Amino acid sequence: MQPQYDNRSDTTATTPTGPADGQIVVASYPTYAEAERAVDHLSDHRFPVQRTAIVGRGLSSFEQVTGRLTIWRAAAQSAAYGAVVGALFGWLFGLFDWVNPLISGLLLALYGAIFGAVVGGLLGLLGHALTGGRRDFSSVAGMRAESYDVLVDAKFAPEAIRLLEAPAAPGRGRAVGRR
Repeated sequence: MQPQYDNRSDTTATTPTGPADGQIVVASYPTYAEAERAVDHLSDHRFPVQRTAIVGRGLSSFEQVTGRLTIWRAAAQSAAYGAVVGALFGWLFGLFDWVNPLISGLLLALYGAIFGAVVGGLLGLLGHALTGGRRDFSSVAGMRAESYDVLVDAKFAPEAIRLLEAPAAPGRGRAVGRR
């Protein structure tokens, strides 16, 4: 079976640039975990994996809404972040004795956490109030792809295909027979 070169005829797919130039699609999987497993399989069999790339095709962005963002929740989240940052700075001040050496580093960390929580909470309240209700939800943004291709330098493609088609190997996914 001949390896499939990374030249697609449809207009939505793009040819990769940079490290993927001159590489051949040896496998295609519906999930990143499967593509990762294939590259791990190649690595386990001493294949030069520095000659491979995993390319996501059909990328789309998404935003998972995690909940309603009230003024009090915004204040609480900002207070928590402020407390962590304040504690870190207080601990560093105590560690390097930048403030009177008689004051313990842990006590400075506690003071820093309290100060950071108060300032963070106030900034969170102010920040949320200034949005005027335009974004009253919290979310996590991400990217996903329709498929993940494993590309290998042309010189090493036959060996990669042989390893992926071996018994107990992950296979080549949808790349098998693809023209």
